Amino acid sequence: MKKIATITVGILLALGTAACENPAKTSADAPSSTETVSSQVPDSTSTEAAQNDAQSELRRRQLNEDIRAREQRNNVTGGDTDRATGDLESQVRSKLEANIPNGALAVKAEENGTVTVSGTVAKQDQLAKIAPLAKEIKGVTAVDVKATVVPGNN
Repeated sequence: MKKIATITVGILLALGTAACENPAKTSADAPSSTETVSSQVPDSTSTEAAQNDAQSELRRRQLNEDIRAREQRNNVTGGDTDRATGDLESQVRSKLEANIPNGALAVKAEENGTVTVSGTVAKQDQLAKIAPLAKEIKGVTAVDVKATVVPGNN
């Protein structure tokens, strides 16, 4: 019985570790890594579909409810500012998706609260919004913006 429990725990840890390697993305066209800076313009059809989805009232409510639910779960445990990286990634991704709907952004969080955002946006003012929006999330201590402006992806 102990062997089965040990194997089960090992498998769960391996799956959990593998699942944490992918950054949270605001759209399907967003980069798969925050390590590289993308200058590639996403396909306008998929960008338009993502923008329409992100700008719909239903999607905005879903994003806000996701953020609210994670905040409530955090408050139950004492309202720690030391947050799980998955929570930070999800909340920052939701915040960016709701406020920069035609961006193709990937979000990666570190244990110390530093969030790295990479990908592309269509306008300079959208790029300037990234850091302030990310810092609105409790637990984000610093924002490293590696995103670039690529006109024409709107």
